[in-house]
Amino acid sequence: MELSWSTFILEIINFLVLVWVLKHFFYQPVLDVIARRRASVEKTMADAKALEAKAEQLRQQYEGRVQEWNAERQQARDALSRDLEKERDRRMATLKGELEQARDKVRAAEENRRAVANRAAEASALEHGARFATRILEQAAGPELEARLIELFLDELSQLPEEKLQSMHRQQVNAPATISVTTAYPIPEQKRARLLEAIKAVSGSNQSPQFRTDRELIAGIQVLLGAWILAANVRDELKGFREFEHDG
Repeated sequence: MELSWSTFILEIINFLVLVWVLKHFFYQPVLDVIARRRASVEKTMADAKALEAKAEQLRQQYEGRVQEWNAERQQARDALSRDLEKERDRRMATLKGELEQARDKVRAAEENRRAVANRAAEASALEHGARFATRILEQAAGPELEARLIELFLDELSQLPEEKLQSMHRQQVNAPATISVTTAYPIPEQKRARLLEAIKAVSGSNQSPQFRTDRELIAGIQVLLGAWILAANVRDELKGFREFEHDG
């Protein structure tokens, strides 16, 4: 087989034309497609990285927010716990105060009950004592007891304060009043003379008193000197005893 240079050259030319055609119509478009594909892939990867970075940022923000929420929740829980503790302490203090007041009321009521019971017992004892003393004194009353009471009366007259004596003297000078002497029994003459002297010394007047008897005195003496009442008798003593009983 002989080599035909013309054919060889034509084949070369055909090959070059084919290469140009392939390069011009197929290779460059393929390269452009590959370039576009690569750019698309790189863009996709860049977008993916951006999304990943965005997701990481969101994850970090979420974790930070979760930590903040946890901290806020813990703070809220602590604040609520403190508020509950304060409220519990306040309620306990209030309850303690109410219980203390209730105990004070119960204690006061008990003390009042005891005081009432004691006063009732004392009143009962005083009443029985007054009745017993009345019976004893009524049975023991007589001229002898009256004589002792008159002696006691004379002794008290001799010990009257000076200002009281002056007040009696002024009364008799400014507005003379009738002097009345009452006893349960008639007074012996000797004791009557002593009484006159003592009454004149007390009243500052020479006026003779009016003597009378009243068995309601039981025993003893009562002297009316104007607005003044001087007495030492069983009836008035028992009356004072009963008034003390009621006052108690």
